[in-house]
Amino acid sequence: MSKKVDEHLKEALNNVREDRKITRELLDDAIKFVAKDEARHQQIGLTLAKYVETLQRSNEQIVKIATLLQKNEKSEGLTEDDMEDIYSMIKKEDD
Repeated sequence: MSKKVDEHLKEALNNVREDRKITRELLDDAIKFVAKDEARHQQIGLTLAKYVETLQRSNEQIVKIATLLQKNEKSEGLTEDDMEDIYSMIKKEDD
C-alpha cells in the first residue's frame, strides 16, 4: 500500500476513534439526564437516536477500512473504487 494511502487510512481510523469517544461521552451524559426523569426522554429522545446513529456509522467506516486493507493484502494495490471510498470517508470526517 502506498505511504500516502496508509497515512490517510491511519488518519481516518484516528478520526473515527476520536469521534466515537466524544459521541460516547455525549451519549452517557444524555442517558444520565434521562435517568433522572423519564419525561425527559421526550425532550432528547431524537438526540439519543442521533448519537447511536453516529456510533453505527463509525462502525461502518471501520468495516470499510478493514475491507480495503484486506483487499490490499490479496492484491498488489487498491482499485479506483477503493481509492474513491477512502477519499469519501476522509471527506465525510472533515465535514
